[in-house]
Amino acid sequence: MSVTIVRYRVKPDHVEENARLVRAVYDELAAVAPSGFHYATSLLDDGTTFVHVAITDGATPAPLPGLAAFATFQAGLDARVEEGPTFERSASVVGSYPFAAG
Repeated sequence: MSVTIVRYRVKPDHVEENARLVRAVYDELAAVAPSGFHYATSLLDDGTTFVHVAITDGATPAPLPGLAAFATFQAGLDARVEEGPTFERSASVVGSYPFAAG
């Protein structure tokens, strides 16, 4: 099992754009329905910090790099971001329960 956590803060005037692009990634994930992959994105209470958590089963590669919506999301990230992103790629799962549906 592999866990990746990404955290970044967007510029206040780019929050809605970033959220729209994130939702497009989820729409494409729903269409592709990759197995062995769990993904959640949260917007923190400060209203500008996004946290993404991706968990793969280790048997299959993460599907994000192959998604057109993810490429679009990444293409303009530098212009939207005020701080970060920071990556944690060595997180260990202590407990897990299925992620909530948005």
